[in-house]
Amino acid sequence: MKQTEEYYYGRMPKDKQNVYRAMLHGLMELSDEFLIPQVPTTDGNWLYDVFFQLRLDHPEIFWAVGFKYRYYKDSPNLILIPEYIFDKNKIREHQKAMGARVDKLVRPAMKFSEWDKEKYVHDFICENIRYDKLKKPYSHEILGPLGQGVGVCEGIAKAVKCLCDRLGVWCIVALAENNPDKGIKYRHAWNVVRLGDAYYHLDATFDNSLGSAELVRYDYFNLDDRRLFRDHEALVYPVPACADGGRFYYREAKLSFTRPEEVAGRAAQAVRKGKPLVFHWRGGPLTGEVLGELAALLEEAAARKGRHAAIRLNRPQAVLEVHFQEAPP
Repeated sequence: MKQTEEYYYGRMPKDKQNVYRAMLHGLMELSDEFLIPQVPTTDGNWLYDVFFQLRLDHPEIFWAVGFKYRYYKDSPNLILIPEYIFDKNKIREHQKAMGARVDKLVRPAMKFSEWDKEKYVHDFICENIRYDKLKKPYSHEILGPLGQGVGVCEGIAKAVKCLCDRLGVWCIVALAENNPDKGIKYRHAWNVVRLGDAYYHLDATFDNSLGSAELVRYDYFNLDDRRLFRDHEALVYPVPACADGGRFYYREAKLSFTRPEEVAGRAAQAVRKGKPLVFHWRGGPLTGEVLGELAALLEEAAARKGRHAAIRLNRPQAVLEVHFQEAPP
């Protein structure tokens, strides 16, 4: 089984790496308190930064949600007292159940290609996990999505990483700042995956919010930096540059169109089959004029079968979801 990708550990200076290793050992041992030697500072924010990044690297550590610490004047060491979400017996029960759950989930996909493994994990999230609007504490950890079927973006991104790690797909959790000026109150988490030698953004939470039980959306499946940051805020921690847009889902699925006649042809097909159509427009900026032209083509295709085109638009990503229905939208 492949080990977890310790991306954030690899970017830390030596003093933080030493603290990271001591924390990791103590947390895995479920210690009530443990020594961290040769700490260069007693700044709680410095320590929490290491603790937070460790848990991005190791989403399997779902039981540690905070800590306190003691230090003594003139001593280079401190005592860390972790805060656990459950008692130790309950943690061990959850560990055992979670290990069995992850093994069962990944088993059908072990021989898939990297891209298909990524899609398998993405689809599992979109088809089985409900966003937790109440934001329960366990929804920020893998225990929410993988154990309770609910999660917020942090828990969902950690669950994606946990499953990808087990499947041997390089994956990290990315984190963006909040932006009160735009009404964005909270930080947002998603993933970066590596396929071959290229890196891609994967935001299963955004796709989960767009789709439904009947229709999985892939608007945020393998985006490059240029497209992702149209509607995502600046990163808290740097991640690898995602420069390639060639593995974007709709391009791979031949649902990324550059000409109106392609849209018209695929819409006619969808109406005949009685299925919705989801596609990406990359024939230039999706201006009001272009959108009007596409909407007219879609309505025309629907009208041939006595139907109407109801359109949902993800404007930042230029993705349209079209349902062909009997009643006017």
